[in-house]
Amino acid sequence: MKRFALLLAALMAYVGFALAAVNINTATKEELETLEGIGPVKSQAIIDYRAKHGPFKSLEDVKNVEGIGDKTFEKMKPDISTSGKTVVKPVASKEKSETKVAPKTETAPAAKPAAAPAPAKAEAKKEEPKAAAKEEPRAKKEEKKAEEKKSKKEEPKAKAEPKAKKEEPKKEEAKKEEPKAKKEEKKAEEKKSKKEEPKAKAEPKAKKEEPKKEEAKKEEPKKKEKADEKKSKKDEAKKEEPKKDAKKADAKKADAKKEEPKKDDAKKDDAKK
Repeated sequence: MKRFALLLAALMAYVGFALAAVNINTATKEELETLEGIGPVKSQAIIDYRAKHGPFKSLEDVKNVEGIGDKTFEKMKPDISTSGKTVVKPVASKEKSETKVAPKTETAPAAKPAAAPAPAKAEAKKEEPKAAAKEEPRAKKEEKKAEEKKSKKEEPKAKAEPKAKKEEPKKEEAKKEEPKAKKEEKKAEEKKSKKEEPKAKAEPKAKKEEPKKEEAKKEEPKKKEKADEKKSKKDEAKKEEPKKDAKKADAKKADAKKEEPKKDDAKKDDAKK
């Protein structure tokens, strides 16, 4: 009977350990502190994080809480969940000490330690609905807050959707008109190219003639000087013409005077005859 009682106690403890799971979304601070590696500071950090960011979607999200790293997570991972009721593990240390003492005494009271976990479980079960009832409104409030945030984020998208739908036919029309616009652009470019062709052809000719024009510009002052010289010579010649005419007249008069005695002699000779 003693062995049977011990076996029952061990089975009850094992079942308690197997079914125990702390819901990190609804557990109280005291329930969180029953996890390995979690004390008052970390349990409060979990609650604060949960209040700010909403419920944990996966177990690994708890690593986002300050103070909880990979080692702490590996310790608490088998005993946590994100859904369901919180079932705290029964305290196994007392049971082990009592089971070690039991074989030494053969008296009937040795079977009493096996029945000790039952009241603890009953109390835990009684407290579970109370804790869950307390945490449910908090979880609901957090869910409402999360939904409100999502709705606020989605409001501009919802407003933008009808605008986008209204603009869709305009965009389609613009797409249809794009090839027309491209054709018109090509035609305009062809016209410009045709207009610019003679200019483009004339440019190399103009470039070739530029040095000739520059040389002509350089020779222009020389030509002007030569023309001015010719004009000055003509003007001088015109000025000297009356002088030349006067000299010729004087020469004629002088010749006439020289011939007058000859004429007189000839007349005398004619008279003598």
